[in-house]
Amino acid sequence: MTRETYILAHDLGTTGNKANLFNGRGQPVASSFVGYETAYPHPGWAEQEAAGWWRAVCQSTRRLLAQSGVAAGDIAVISFSGQMMGALPVDGEGRPLRPSIIWADQRATAEAGLLAERCGFQEVYRRTGHRAGASYSAAKMLWIQRHQPELYARAHKFLQAKDYAAYKLTGVFATDYCDASGTNLFDLARRDWALDIVEAIGLDPHKLPPVHPSTAVIGRVTPQAAAETGLLAGTPVVIGGGDGGCATVGAGSVQPGDAYNYVGSSSWIAVTAEQPLYDAQMRTFTFAHLDPQLCFPTGTMQCAGGSFDWLERLLRGDGQGQLYEELSAAAAEVPPGAGGLLFLPYLIGERSPHWNPRARGAFVGLTMTHGRAEMARAVLEGVAFNLKIILDAFLEQGAEITAMRLIGGGARSPVWRQILADVYGLPILRPALLAEATALGAAIAGGVGVGLFPDFSVAHEFVQVEEAERPNGAAQARYAEVYPLFREAYRLLEPMFERLGQV
Repeated sequence: MTRETYILAHDLGTTGNKANLFNGRGQPVASSFVGYETAYPHPGWAEQEAAGWWRAVCQSTRRLLAQSGVAAGDIAVISFSGQMMGALPVDGEGRPLRPSIIWADQRATAEAGLLAERCGFQEVYRRTGHRAGASYSAAKMLWIQRHQPELYARAHKFLQAKDYAAYKLTGVFATDYCDASGTNLFDLARRDWALDIVEAIGLDPHKLPPVHPSTAVIGRVTPQAAAETGLLAGTPVVIGGGDGGCATVGAGSVQPGDAYNYVGSSSWIAVTAEQPLYDAQMRTFTFAHLDPQLCFPTGTMQCAGGSFDWLERLLRGDGQGQLYEELSAAAAEVPPGAGGLLFLPYLIGERSPHWNPRARGAFVGLTMTHGRAEMARAVLEGVAFNLKIILDAFLEQGAEITAMRLIGGGARSPVWRQILADVYGLPILRPALLAEATALGAAIAGGVGVGLFPDFSVAHEFVQVEEAERPNGAAQARYAEVYPLFREAYRLLEPMFERLGQV
């Protein structure tokens, strides 16, 4: 009788690491979560200690093995997903030289301006798939070079979260195409570091790790790492990918034209494509897919489920239980259009489609007849309208999208799913595996890397989807009237946002 083999996928997110065990059929077996802290030393700064990442990997692995009863020798491969767009400098022995500057950190705006000035805003977008921005690794590396030059000089490599964990397991410095494509330093077409950009801004290209396909076996678990984690020394380690790429595969978006929408605290729409999609207005951006032949153009908004969370907290006040179900039920009773009430979901500025950190949230059209039900409906619709602008950007660029897969916490809300179907004018497909999409993507990369799976097409087999909602004709017509008003409301208020930011 053949023994079952397993895949261990680590997902190093913003709040902690989740160790996930999958069997050879892509089914989740067990998981274990260990958190770590984010430090905010100054406004706009966000840092994490790499030691916390590794401690979480070790503890979650040991707990997972103990709870599942799976023997370490039955794990065929270890793979990774991780938060993207960070900058962790390490020395030649892999020792962190300072806390990692993570994706949420916005300190390096001047350095992002230098990148745009030296290389051209449009050229950076076309070469790397992204605007020059403070969110990306290049600007953060420049900030360290400018403000901590001695530390920069000692840095041997700059790593992402999963790259550090992979180094600790194997002793090998490496990254993958997907994570590299979130640095502002990666040539999407050539699938290699854009050395001319690196050198134009004065960075040392030798400080970038070797870049591999997400399925590459970069090494094996060392005896020291085995002692710390409980894993078997010699177990193959696949580098995996950035969390956005892993979520894309885990959503089953692995063939050109496959599109999905993640709705959590933030939200994004991504479509799998053979070539990057370049938007003349630069509303969208493009990452390398885990499949090295593909990429996934993306548009991300800042505050989706976060907007509904804000409203729930506001209306709950003190001493009440949570109101999510009550507000959702009330919103479902309000006709499309929320009684003429609009909500602009820009509570923490906005990325796609406006790229305006000064944007503000707003209710527009409030009257004495509006109550919490209309406000709840307006919030759900406002998020959908903003996502519709992102969807339109893809369609204008020639993307062919016939249905939308929906993942994340927002996918659990029937009223929100129906609003999205009506605003998009597309059927909503709901994958059976909602919470584990990122981990599943990492597991598939690992399985492909060691030959357990033939290629990424197995995601269509593993991710069973069902049609959840179809557009309602009357609601579609109503939203076709309201959507232009939503867009105009932002345009009219945009100058006011700028002035409010100076008050």
